[in-house]
Amino acid sequence: MNISQATALRAVKRAPEQAVALVERLIKRPLFGCQMCGHCILQDTAFICPMSCPKGLRDGPCGGTDMYGMCETDPTMPCVWLRIYERAERMGRMDRLMKLQDDLDWRREGSSEWIPLLKRVVSRGRSLNQDERTAQ
Repeated sequence: MNISQATALRAVKRAPEQAVALVERLIKRPLFGCQMCGHCILQDTAFICPMSCPKGLRDGPCGGTDMYGMCETDPTMPCVWLRIYERAERMGRMDRLMKLQDDLDWRREGSSEWIPLLKRVVSRGRSLNQDERTAQ
């Protein structure tokens, strides 16, 4: 493990979950409409949070929009999934919308997605360093 990985691992262990979640929320909500569900799939939904749909649909539209593309549940807002599809098409990422998403574990709602991600990155880096030492 190199120094930056060790430092990152110590920071993750010391960082209070709520503080990290607050910072994550302050960044992701204005940028992506993030609802902090604890199962972030922004990379698959053209960086628009599907949980901002009033029905909380993660796998696609309900089909209940009016002829102007407005949500049937909240007629003052455009359909979230219409926005996702339009942006995904512009980004050339329509293939990502075909993937079925896992069910939510509602116990993780409001929790940080960054801490588990950082732990995976650090552990992956650790295993890469071990492979490099073995190859020498």
